[in-house]
Amino acid sequence: MAFQAPPGYQPVYSPAIPYMGPIYGGLREGASIYLQGSVPDKITRFFVNLFCGQSECSDIAVHFNPRFDGWDKVVFNSRRNNTWDAEETIRSMPFDKGETFEIVITCSPHDYQFKVNGEVLYTFKYRLPLAKVCAIEIGGDVVIQSINVIGGGGIGPGCYPEGGRPGFEIGQGGFPGDCGGGFPGDCGGGFPGDCGGGFPGDCGGGFPGDCGGGGYPGYMGGNMGGGFPGSNLPSMAGQPIYNPPIPYSGAIPGGMFPKRTVVIRGMVPKKACRFGINFLVSRSRDTALHVNPRFKDDVVVRNSMIGGRWGQEEREMLGDNPFKEGEYFDMSVRCSGDRFKVFVNGRPLFDFRHRLQNAVNEIDTLEVAGDVQISYIHL
Repeated sequence: MAFQAPPGYQPVYSPAIPYMGPIYGGLREGASIYLQGSVPDKITRFFVNLFCGQSECSDIAVHFNPRFDGWDKVVFNSRRNNTWDAEETIRSMPFDKGETFEIVITCSPHDYQFKVNGEVLYTFKYRLPLAKVCAIEIGGDVVIQSINVIGGGGIGPGCYPEGGRPGFEIGQGGFPGDCGGGFPGDCGGGFPGDCGGGFPGDCGGGFPGDCGGGGYPGYMGGNMGGGFPGSNLPSMAGQPIYNPPIPYSGAIPGGMFPKRTVVIRGMVPKKACRFGINFLVSRSRDTALHVNPRFKDDVVVRNSMIGGRWGQEEREMLGDNPFKEGEYFDMSVRCSGDRFKVFVNGRPLFDFRHRLQNAVNEIDTLEVAGDVQISYIHL
């Protein structure tokens, strides 16, 4: 069972490094690029380039280059007509050797805003038109878990005809070398809880009926951008919910109709105990789907609660448990006519048959609680 991304949501998982691939539809104001990954213990440097054309010789709108060289720094630059512009450098190093990271590059009206692990790092003013950016390149001492662009230009060829061009599609390697690429000014190119909070009985508070009481505190009923051409799924066109507080409760406008997909991207903190995701009917407070990763037991429990009573738990998975302490995850929950299909990091994790057969279209609320950090929720 392969994961088919709906329009407006086209992630890339675990690409080979060096990596170069198109940003379908290009970038525009309001778009964000999310990169999750890790750096090795023996890191020298890595880079992220946003390209303005189909060729490795094309202009680079922004060059992001953390360097661990005894004078740790992060370099920002651009390249025009095969010539590097003036560097902008900061001496603050936001990356830790051997640790995971999340980079968010947001396109504001006048500049790129860089955040690392939720903290603002730098703003780099546009030197080249944002609309020209149509590809991303990553190289150096880095492991990338996922790449995603949200709020891009929608379905369209961008700089590329349909299918891209040979040697430059998503997942293909290659980076500058024949055009004076690599790192400027270096060597002439190239580069050498514990469980506090959340669930009663085990972690203190949380989902009702899970460990004998509790409930959400304060809740009382209350791409690459553009997607795959030809997808027959509803478009991920709505504005994502960024960095929501946990516990979270929010409406699902229009409900969970067949083929609708909800994307939840986040990270499991170290020493996590468990967290939970609920899809509910607000009218009755019935839980159509309860997804509950439990790290002590290394399981992902699924259940429903109808009429105030929990049903039979399901624990079998289609593969290994993808939720790991200290790692990011990208979860997609798709509603079909007879079940939920759940994918994590692009791979199927489980199916859950509907137990509210006559009320699937009434599922209109999403809740998240427990030991988890959420980067965004996208409907």
